Amino acid sequence: MARMKAVSHEDRLTLVEHLDELRTRIVVCLVVFATALALCFWQNHLLLEIASGPLPSNHKKLLTFGVAEPFTTTLTVSTYGALILCLPIFLYQAYAYVLPAFSHSERRVILPLLLAAPLLFLAGVAFSYFVVMPAAVKFLLNFNDSQFNVQVRARDYYSFFSTTMLAGGVIFQLPLAILAVTRLGIVSVAQLKRNRRYAYLIIAVIAAALPGVDPISMLIEMVPLLVLFELSILIARAFGTPREAGGMARPSTQEQ
Repeated sequence: MARMKAVSHEDRLTLVEHLDELRTRIVVCLVVFATALALCFWQNHLLLEIASGPLPSNHKKLLTFGVAEPFTTTLTVSTYGALILCLPIFLYQAYAYVLPAFSHSERRVILPLLLAAPLLFLAGVAFSYFVVMPAAVKFLLNFNDSQFNVQVRARDYYSFFSTTMLAGGVIFQLPLAILAVTRLGIVSVAQLKRNRRYAYLIIAVIAAALPGVDPISMLIEMVPLLVLFELSILIARAFGTPREAGGMARPSTQEQ
């Protein structure tokens, strides 16, 4: 029978038991995602109304081409909404599966990161929705509007909206990523501070590669990345490297 309860650091599972547990957790994630997708598709009118919020009133009625496009567009938006709803469950299942590899002291470090990840993701989604999208939509729809008959296609807009929301959630994970590499000893806080100018260049490249194609959204997306990078350095300095913290680098009793 598949194991669903998180095993302890002292437990020893065979390869078959590990694969059985992985299969069960994947099935759980699929069932949860299917349930969330059904819920989002049931409330698709609400999702579409929220997604079209950044659009001006004269562009609320979006265009579709073809017979199937209203259905496929609605299904795509519902899928993105289900992914956002299921994120905490996915993170928990991943954490519970890899839990046996960590000692009790390591778990005390990982658990706050696990709790912070969905909160940072939601903060990134909120920032993209309330700050990035209105500015980007206003700039793009009014750019050379006297030369074009601007009409907004539903599939293109909702794809742009969904990828912008997901990109905002992902880039807000920057503090956790930097804290992870410093805790693992891959880089040090001193190296991060010393190479700050290169980090700023990489941040500019990342902001340019994000879904927003206009300079306004690029600049808006750069600001939280820069703030999060500097905040990450402060967090990494507070928690220290594994050797400084004295917990992560010390082998467990089983490894000795």
